[in-house]
Amino acid sequence: MSQLFWEAKSLQEMTEEEWESLCDRCGRCCLHKISDIDTGEILYTNVVCDLFDLDQGRCTRYRIRQRLVPDCMDLKEDFPPLDWLPATCSYRLLSEGKPLPEWHPLISKNPSSVMEAGVSISSFAVPERQVDEISDHVVEELR
Repeated sequence: MSQLFWEAKSLQEMTEEEWESLCDRCGRCCLHKISDIDTGEILYTNVVCDLFDLDQGRCTRYRIRQRLVPDCMDLKEDFPPLDWLPATCSYRLLSEGKPLPEWHPLISKNPSSVMEAGVSISSFAVPERQVDEISDHVVEELR
């Protein structure tokens, strides 16, 4: 049996197609984050970028997102560090030498497995256009 590409290659060695297929479309990286001034800790909110389609689990303007949202990061371009990403993120897991979770679509072969596992933000995220003050939406932990 041949080794799976994410087990055989480093993130830096992956093709664009391989890199993009690692995204499980949970949307957690599209949640607004706040850095605690005193501790430097990254605090997550339940507020998601307006470009994120909660039903489809993806950015509606992915190819031009950085022009539309200047602080949106390109993980491949800005790689590393990845410590600001959620602990469930494939890119972070692989960079830390950890395996992909069972619910990841590359493992499960089921694009709905992210929602079924409760990892998707679709059930709790609020679009930023509906929020007055993002700091009022800090969450203790991501579900």
